[in-house]
Amino acid sequence: MIPVLIGVTIVISSIVYLSPGNPAQIALGQNANPEAIAQLEREMGLNQPPHVRYLDWLAGAAQGDLGTSIRSGRPVSVIIGERLPATLELTVASMMLTLIIALPLGVISAVRQFSWVDTFSMVFAIFWISMPSFWLALMLILLFSVQWGLFPISGRTTPLLTTAWLSSLVLPAVANGTRRAGLLTRMTRSSTLEILNEDYIRTARGKGIGERAVIYTHAMKNAMIPIITLIGLQVPLLFSGSVIIEKVFAWPGMGRLLVNAVMHRDYPVVQGTVLVYAVIVIIANLAVDAAYSYFDPRIQYD
Repeated sequence: MIPVLIGVTIVISSIVYLSPGNPAQIALGQNANPEAIAQLEREMGLNQPPHVRYLDWLAGAAQGDLGTSIRSGRPVSVIIGERLPATLELTVASMMLTLIIALPLGVISAVRQFSWVDTFSMVFAIFWISMPSFWLALMLILLFSVQWGLFPISGRTTPLLTTAWLSSLVLPAVANGTRRAGLLTRMTRSSTLEILNEDYIRTARGKGIGERAVIYTHAMKNAMIPIITLIGLQVPLLFSGSVIIEKVFAWPGMGRLLVNAVMHRDYPVVQGTVLVYAVIVIIANLAVDAAYSYFDPRIQYD
């Protein structure tokens, strides 16, 4: 985990430092005099070589100090702490929607191979895989918010676990989760079909075990390894998708924060936000590795 995080910080810091634009000039405006710009650059540490700036930032990040926002002057860790819950809400809701749609549909499609259910599920999967998330978000706003007035157009409502909060979460979660549901449906169908053709499944059926028990007790547990792998790969995709979805729906999460920070060359916010994203993705993949040993006892981590 540590080498991956260091690699992520090196890459994002290099991109940030090499990107065009001067944060000091952006902060002071286009008509600022060069002396004032130079003074602000010294105060921000922008006059230091890139490797010195990176090492100073990394030393602070290792102690929990992600720096200070150039734009607002507030600690980056405080800004991220305010935005992180909204992003986690959207990501968890999107993942739950993906699993609720994909797992049952993929299993039913495999069990009833070549039936109308199978055909419908594959058309569903290909349709949503081909659908750009940002275009879907705009269409959802046009239909369900502008035309029918069923859900809010944008924003996040508080407090949590209320009808208003849920209604504000529905459209962003659908826009962010359905595309992943299509991909996971195809993987679930493929993995389940492969297991259903194994000898031990035919033996279980020959012993008179009920079809439901064969599928959910014997087949699904063994089919879950590639499905769990794909779920782990969906986590960074959900976070990357949330960057656009949060901007479209004005959702006050880290994705919207990242876009605004890039636009204003707020380097510490960009570095801190990407670092938090990387930590969450790494933890999710670690959880996937741990889940392997539960679904397949032959996999052990000694």
